[in-house]
Amino acid sequence: MTARPIRRRTAANCAAFVAGALLLTGCASSGRSEKLSLHDQLPEAVLKAGVLKIGSDINYAPVESKGSDGKAVGLDPDIAAAVGRQLGVRVEFQNVAFEKLIPELQAGDIDLVMSAMSDTRERREGTDSLGVRKEGDEGVDFVDYFIAGTSILVAKGNPENITDLNDLCGKTIALQKETTQDTIASRQQVPCKSAGKPLTVMKFGTDDQALAQLKAGNVVADLNDFPVAAYNAKTVGNGNAFEVAGPQMQPAPYGIAVRKDNTALRDAVAKAVDAVIMSGEYDKILADWNLSGGAVQNAVVNGG
Repeated sequence: MTARPIRRRTAANCAAFVAGALLLTGCASSGRSEKLSLHDQLPEAVLKAGVLKIGSDINYAPVESKGSDGKAVGLDPDIAAAVGRQLGVRVEFQNVAFEKLIPELQAGDIDLVMSAMSDTRERREGTDSLGVRKEGDEGVDFVDYFIAGTSILVAKGNPENITDLNDLCGKTIALQKETTQDTIASRQQVPCKSAGKPLTVMKFGTDDQALAQLKAGNVVADLNDFPVAAYNAKTVGNGNAFEVAGPQMQPAPYGIAVRKDNTALRDAVAKAVDAVIMSGEYDKILADWNLSGGAVQNAVVNGG
C-alpha cells in the first residue's frame, strides 16, 4: 500500500480546503460550538452516562483482539481510549459478532462501532452490493481514521502461485462474512464464472475460522485486511505457516460508525480524532502496532 504522508497541521493551514467532508477542529469562524469543550459537545445521553459503548468484533489482531486479561487490545482500542480522553468520557468495548454490529448500533444498544470496519457506500446507504436497500437498515455515518486494503493470505511458499484475484478462479477460498472481503469475492465470482472456472467462497463468522481452513489445506487462500494478513503471516507458526501473496488491493478507510441521527456524537468524535492526530499520540499508537503505513492526515466524515 502507498502510505499517505503524515503532516502536522497548524493554525496557518487550518483553513486549507481538503477533498471530502473534512472536519478541522478550531477552524470555524463562528458558532456556539467553538466556545464549548469537546466534552460539552457530546449528546446529553452520553454526558449522563459518562461512557461511550463501542461495539467491536474483538477477534482481528492486531486491530482488535483480547489480551491476557480478556480486555480489548490493539489499534482500535488504543485510538478509542485516546478519543475518550479528548472527549472526557470512558470508553467501553463490547464484543459483538461482526454482522451484528450495525444492527446493534441502529437499535441503540451501542453508541459507536469500531471494528476495522471499512467506510463503504453500501454501509452508509444501508444497501447490498447490488444497491438494493436492506430491510430496516437506514445506513450509518462514518468518521474515517485509518487506511487499509485487502490482501490474499496463502500457505507458506505460495504453492498455487497466486498473485491476484484472477488466480483464485477455479479454486476455493475462505473469508469472514459481511466484510469488505466478502463483497470483493462475490464480485470476483462473476468473471470467474464467465471464464468457466467458478470461484467457491466459504464464509465464516470470524476470520480465525477462515484462517483455520487455510491452515488445514481446505482452501487455497484467506482474504482479509492487509494489517491482519501481515500479522498472521508474521506470527502464526513463528512465521512459517502463511505468507501474503501479491500487492494490497483496493485500499479504503476504516471508519468509526455512528447512527445517522446522532450527528452531535459524530461531529464530536471527528473533532476528537483530529485532536489525537494533532497531538502526536495517533502516530505513536500506529507505531506501537507497526501500522504507520495506514496513517491518515485528519478525520474525514463519510470519505469512503
